[in-house]
Amino acid sequence: MKVTGIKDNIKLRINKDRIFLSLVVLFSVITVSPIVLIIFKLIEKGYKQLSFSFLIEKTPDTLQAMSAISAHEVIPGGIANGILGTFLMVALAGVIAIPVGIISGVYLYENQGKLMANLVRNVSDILQGVPSIVLGLISYMWVVKHITHGFSALSGSVALSIMMLPMIVRSTEETLKMIPQTLKEAGLALGIPYWRVLFGILIPTGFSGLMTGILLAVSRVIGETAPLMLTALGSTVINTNISKPTSAIPLLIWEFYNDPNMVDLIWSSSLLLMIIVLTFNLVSKQVAAQRK
Repeated sequence: MKVTGIKDNIKLRINKDRIFLSLVVLFSVITVSPIVLIIFKLIEKGYKQLSFSFLIEKTPDTLQAMSAISAHEVIPGGIANGILGTFLMVALAGVIAIPVGIISGVYLYENQGKLMANLVRNVSDILQGVPSIVLGLISYMWVVKHITHGFSALSGSVALSIMMLPMIVRSTEETLKMIPQTLKEAGLALGIPYWRVLFGILIPTGFSGLMTGILLAVSRVIGETAPLMLTALGSTVINTNISKPTSAIPLLIWEFYNDPNMVDLIWSSSLLLMIIVLTFNLVSKQVAAQRK
C-alpha cells in the first residue's frame, strides 16, 4: 500500500509538471505570435519596394506615386533622405549623450550613497520613463526657439540624446560595479593618476558592457517619431546640414501614412527600420555575450 501511494504521488507530480510545461509553452507561443505575425506582414508587404535605388534615391512626390500605381508599377524613388537623416541625427545624439552618460555613470559609481549621486540616479530613472513627445517639446523650447531658431537635425539630435542618457548612465554604473575593486586599487598603488586608472583600466575593462548599453540606447531612439516631429520636422531632399530641417525613416513613415498613394512605401520603410533596429539589438547581444 505504501509503495502504491508513492507511485501515485510520483504520477501526480509528473502530470502536474506536464500541465505546467504545456501552459508555459502555450503562453510563450501567444507572446511570440504577434511579433512573428508583424515580421511576416512586413516582409510580405515590404520586400517588393526594397532595392538598391530605394536606398540611394530621395522620396518621390505624390504625382510620381500616382503614375506608378495607375501603371501597376513599383513606386519610383526611395528614402535616402530619411536614411541619411536618421544616421546623422543618431550620430549627433551619440556624440552628445555618450560622453555625458559615461561620465555621469562614473560619478554615480564613485559616489554611491551620497546625496548628489542619489539625486542624479533618481533623475536618470525618472527621465527614462518620460514620454518621448515631452522630451521633443523640451528640445523644441530649448533648441528650436533659442539656439537654431528653426527646425534642424541638431535640435532633433538633442531630443534623441536626452532619451539615450538614462540607459547609458545606468549601464555604465552597473558595468563598473562588476569590475573587481582590486584592479582600481592596484593602479592607484602603482602611483598612476586617477584619470589614467579610469581611462586606462576601468573603462577598457568594462568596454563590452558600456558598448552594450550604448547600442541598446541607439536601438531605442532610432525608431522614434514624436520628438523629431517637433524638432527636425522633415525634408524632401537629402540634407547634411545640421542646422537645416532633416528627414528620418520614422518621419517618412508618418508622412507616407498620411498620403494614400504612398501606402506601399510604408511597408518597405518599416521593414528597413525593423532590420536596422534588429541589427543593433543582435550586435548588442553579441557584445554582452563576449562580456560574460
